Amino acid sequence: MSRVSLSASFKGHLKTLLKKKKKKKKKKSGLVSNMSLDSHIEKVLWTQDQILDRVTQIASQITHDFRAAADPPLIVGVATGAFLFLADLVRRIQLPVAVDLVRAQSYGSGTLSNGAPTISLDLKLDVKGKHVILVEDIVDTGCTLSCLIAHLESKGASSVSVCAFLDKPARRKVDIELVGDGKFYKGFECPDYFVVGYGMDFAELYRNLPYVGVLKPEHCN
Repeated sequence: MSRVSLSASFKGHLKTLLKKKKKKKKKKSGLVSNMSLDSHIEKVLWTQDQILDRVTQIASQITHDFRAAADPPLIVGVATGAFLFLADLVRRIQLPVAVDLVRAQSYGSGTLSNGAPTISLDLKLDVKGKHVILVEDIVDTGCTLSCLIAHLESKGASSVSVCAFLDKPARRKVDIELVGDGKFYKGFECPDYFVVGYGMDFAELYRNLPYVGVLKPEHCN
């Protein structure tokens, strides 16, 4: 074999080794990234198993409450925080439900609700004459939720129920008034902490954590 062909063969082998090394490095950095997210959590309030058990219970209750209704309810998820709760919930409801999304903003990038929610993404489906179940990640001041309930009522919903994954009554500023024969379903009562995980975020991070935990103070800035 000539020196030229040997050199080319060596370069090709070296190139392959470098590619493999880069792939391993990417996988390793991904693990470190996930581990660092977990390290930002002061304590876990509800584990993945506890969450899914409670979601199953709520879905069974909704199925029972609306089984005899003339029309199945329309499930409206509040983006973005409720997306995991919404997905787990509707898959467990044993009714032919329709699903839509609405987006309301009240937090921005901080940890406190600014009390002035605005609707930035409206519904696609017509809610007139429908039983609507509004699915929220967390209800604290109640300002955003009240705004959304009024919005659905103005569109002609015959009833509006609320299904909140977390309820934080310690921070309530307004009373929640449901529409028609609406009901209030809740997963857990949340202590007065800023929580993340299971769809809930701080500055758009931590949504992908499978549990709900309290964020360490040094990571809330």
